[in-house]
Amino acid sequence: MTFLKRLFLILINQDKKLLGADNPYSQLTDEELVTKIVAKNDTMLFGVLYDRYSRMVYNKCYGFSKSQDEAEDLTQDVFLMLFIKLASFKGKSKFSTWLYSFTYNFCVNYVNRNKQRKMSDKSIPMDNAEYKLSEEVPDESIYEMKASRLAKSLDMVSPEDKSILLLKYQDGTSIKELCDLLEIGESAVKMRLKRAKSKLLEIYNNLK
Repeated sequence: MTFLKRLFLILINQDKKLLGADNPYSQLTDEELVTKIVAKNDTMLFGVLYDRYSRMVYNKCYGFSKSQDEAEDLTQDVFLMLFIKLASFKGKSKFSTWLYSFTYNFCVNYVNRNKQRKMSDKSIPMDNAEYKLSEEVPDESIYEMKASRLAKSLDMVSPEDKSILLLKYQDGTSIKELCDLLEIGESAVKMRLKRAKSKLLEIYNNLK
């Protein structure tokens, strides 16, 4: 962990101790907290936000990591960048949705940086009428996979495919929410899901 991240965590933990058990800010909404944090770069209030969402962010980071240590380190990276970029939250959606998208994009970029490439939408443009649900891999095929074999298979698909599969089947994200998070149309989301499921199933069936 870098010195900057260590210092950041120390500040947050010190401020949390100052707040104590009877935290007067615990009843504030996310949006109210963000407004106050941005106004004064308040690390004390950011600690409240950290407590609310550290588990969610960690779980998402873990889906992109190869170990708990890497997931924890990536979680701290997300929150450090979040503190810097918090003013970019404009309240057009719920803060939790915005943070989910922020974390998702950060993790995808983290994985892709190692491959010297950036995330791109590889979906083939098509009209809804051209999308044939009958050709899709049934969701039941995903849910019936054995956990250990499924985990190995997920590690072998691309980061983009892995992330959308985890969003849909681990986190229960709806198609509409995926459209908002990925900033692409419904037909593109469905095509990406279809392609990701097909690749996952092919890898899963070929594992020995």
